Amino acid sequence: MEFCPKCGSMIVMEDKKAKCPNPNCNHRPKQKVKLQSSEKMKKGAEIAVINEKDMTNYPVTEVKCSKCKNNKVYFWTMQTRASDESETKFYKCTKCGHAWREYR
Repeated sequence: MEFCPKCGSMIVMEDKKAKCPNPNCNHRPKQKVKLQSSEKMKKGAEIAVINEKDMTNYPVTEVKCSKCKNNKVYFWTMQTRASDESETKFYKCTKCGHAWREYR
């Protein structure tokens, strides 16, 4: 990325020619301009791991397990997407341990 030596604006490419975008400056570099861009990605959120011994602290509700048809499951909620979207509800069967989630 290069900047205009006169006004300090970032040099842009327009019609395959480099120029200063400032209308009061209109500087055009004589040498070939090297334009390069990059983007840093944020590391994604880590997935929470629930231990079996910690499951006794979670509330139990009546939802049918799709694997063993048991009607009692542990549940908890977590914000897994943007803050303006609803939270994700996680379920884990008290009998077979099958876990799933629901987005709403």
